[in-house]
Amino acid sequence: MTVPDSSAFGPAGSASPQGSAGPTGSSTSPAGRLSSGDGRSASTGQAGAGGPVRLDGPWTHRDVAANGARFHIAEMGEGPLVLLLHGFPQFWWTWRHQLPALAEAGFRAVAMDLRGVGGSDRTPRGYDPANLALDVTGVIRSLGEPDAALVGHDLGGYLAWTAAVMRPKLVRRLAVSSMPHPRRWRSSMLSDFAQSRAGSYIWGFQRPWLPERQLVADDAALVGRLVQEWAGPRTPDFPDEETLAVYRRAMSIPSTAHCSIEPYRWMVRSMARPDGVQFNRRMKRPVRVPTLHLHGSLDPAVRTRSSAGSGEYVEAPYRWRLFDGVGHFPHEEDPIAFSTELINWLKDPEPDR
Repeated sequence: MTVPDSSAFGPAGSASPQGSAGPTGSSTSPAGRLSSGDGRSASTGQAGAGGPVRLDGPWTHRDVAANGARFHIAEMGEGPLVLLLHGFPQFWWTWRHQLPALAEAGFRAVAMDLRGVGGSDRTPRGYDPANLALDVTGVIRSLGEPDAALVGHDLGGYLAWTAAVMRPKLVRRLAVSSMPHPRRWRSSMLSDFAQSRAGSYIWGFQRPWLPERQLVADDAALVGRLVQEWAGPRTPDFPDEETLAVYRRAMSIPSTAHCSIEPYRWMVRSMARPDGVQFNRRMKRPVRVPTLHLHGSLDPAVRTRSSAGSGEYVEAPYRWRLFDGVGHFPHEEDPIAFSTELINWLKDPEPDR
């Protein structure tokens, strides 16, 4: 197996200790300002009383207990539950456009911070996808709902696929953006050099300590660079400097960089281990809920060819939608089109194959 260049996480440049403060001064984001409410999670001390995670908006913030940990959620609306799962290097706020859109459409929209990120607990272990998927389904139960439509982006999409296989009775529908089925992801990373090179940052994560230090160096400048590089050219307004500042501050919370990397370390290091082989076999079980698969045609981190074909693991109505000219963040780069596609599909009583 040839490991491609991972220079984004190479030794060049200075590295400040993990947990160094984020960009100074509080900033106002396009969809909400920094909250003055209770921010229980660790704060850099530069983003106001609410810290860098609990950002104000039409939503409400609270914590829920699930799977032995505490998870921060932002929620709004009433109706069938739609649970939104963020990817790397972001946190719940990536769904700031979809929360009000879903609530207005008659859904209970909830965006959670994954284990180790944002306002959720940073535990010393538990970052394998099976346990992270149990976090997701545990939050569904803690919210008092019988099931949920899962919407996942990037790593959140990987966990949404996993939860739909592991706990099918708790997943009503499945929508995944910018992430192939886990078995498809594994085969693409191992056998497709173009995808392996596109995912070079994941190979770079396998080294100890250094990736964490690089993520938070210079006020988490690398986080801003990754978001900029992975976005498509069609939407020059995303990301703006204020958006990047929000993500950089969130990554600068102590231990977040390490916890953000741990799932990717497990995904690679377990490939030849019994637990990884068992997980890969377990994911052979088909997804038996209606599935919407969304992808940006110019995604530089996850190639279209890698995601296409995931439908072979779905024994239910499966809909594939490609957003032309969009990169790795279709829900932020073209939020209106993304939300419209998602809501129409959620309301469709007979989604097409």
